[in-house]
Amino acid sequence: MVGLSGISTAGSSKTIEEEKKAIDPLGPPPPALAPFFRPPSDVKLIPEKYRSPLLFDDGSPVRTSADWLRRREQIRRYWWKLLGDPPALLDHPQIEYLQQQDKGSYKQFHLRLETAPGRLTDDAYLLVPKGQGVYPAVIVVFYDAKTGIGEGKRPHRDYARLLVQRGFVALSLGSPPETYYPNAEQCRLQPLAFHAYEAANACRALQRMKQVDARRIGIVGHSYGGKWAMFAACLYDDFAAAAWSDPGIVFDERRPNVNYWERWYLGFEPGRPKQRPQGVPSEKNPRTGPYKQLIADQRDLHELHALMAPRPFLVSGGAEDPPERWSALVHSVAVNQLLGLTHRVAMTHRPTHDPTAEANELLAQFFEWALQAKNRK
Repeated sequence: MVGLSGISTAGSSKTIEEEKKAIDPLGPPPPALAPFFRPPSDVKLIPEKYRSPLLFDDGSPVRTSADWLRRREQIRRYWWKLLGDPPALLDHPQIEYLQQQDKGSYKQFHLRLETAPGRLTDDAYLLVPKGQGVYPAVIVVFYDAKTGIGEGKRPHRDYARLLVQRGFVALSLGSPPETYYPNAEQCRLQPLAFHAYEAANACRALQRMKQVDARRIGIVGHSYGGKWAMFAACLYDDFAAAAWSDPGIVFDERRPNVNYWERWYLGFEPGRPKQRPQGVPSEKNPRTGPYKQLIADQRDLHELHALMAPRPFLVSGGAEDPPERWSALVHSVAVNQLLGLTHRVAMTHRPTHDPTAEANELLAQFFEWALQAKNRK
């Protein structure tokens, strides 16, 4: 019997090495990227700050890959119970091509895309390399889709343009953070969970395109987009790899920009006439919504990171995600080690929240290694 991403969950005649090769198609990362798959030597780690995801809720340990599949489902059930009840994913998301532009080495299409039942957005652009090949793809998420294609106001957020020039199909998708489904009065999902659902439907749309290898679709975003990309990749298994640029990968009330407590992320309370005012939680402005319950239960986002295993992910860290965040990331490393896998968790660092050309070069190399066929065994 084969479980998540090919992990054997029952007896097999294969040797251990054959099993590893079957589930580990990735070769070693490129030399420039390799150092970032381990914590810096000068960083003091405090992994005990976060409860190990390799413990069941009753405290019993996860010892085997079969155990991990059961524990993984336990984590997923807990988070979805808090986040809300998503609709079923769309079988055939509607796509309307509104406009086409020739960009030299690639074609750019303005789309109208169905991201949820009854919801169509024209804040979407598809970038396709010229040629007849079948390409890996990456979804780029942010406040607006134009930023991802290089037509926004801020530099170094044009991941779609960067990646199409390196042989990827890229879908740039925008949406305001404060989006409630189907509306604020009848909201059935926390906004971050709804955006994750939208991204999963966008992934389904890409999977149906003849130019796209459906098995090799990743997702990336910066800041709010990083939060969106993280929830999408962790909660939906169709994403083969992910990169998160300085979203705040754990809860941290010392950092006002790591603001999962806000109503437009995880602090919304359906049915409450007046939602919590914006700002860091305090005695006068207490936590609300699922965020309040998560803190009370001493849960953190490292549990979501662990759901990525065995899929690789990169944290492109900046001001909100300094190297000390490895204290959380080592728990995902441990999950992958249990599965017999290495080089699944990477983190780069820059001092600023804003992305840099150097950080984006490493991010592009990560996707080339993780998704492009020429770099696979």
